[in-house]
Amino acid sequence: MKKKQATDENENPKTAGGDASNRIKDPSEWTTGDEPMTGAQASYLKTLSEEAKSPDSFEPDLDKAEASKRIDALRKESGKA
Repeated sequence: MKKKQATDENENPKTAGGDASNRIKDPSEWTTGDEPMTGAQASYLKTLSEEAKSPDSFEPDLDKAEASKRIDALRKESGKA
């Protein structure tokens, strides 16, 4: 029976930082991006749209990817990003 070698954290692409990491993807590339936004996304987007005085930014039927993009845009506009 062979012993399993310890893996250096930097050798694991899932835990390594930088552009090579698969932890950060563009929302348009998400495999679940076309699913309805989560409750947390809806709540945060509603709050951000109210704070930005932009109620039209919130639409209850957005998918996960579009909600994420709008959240990012509103955070940048408000200086929270």
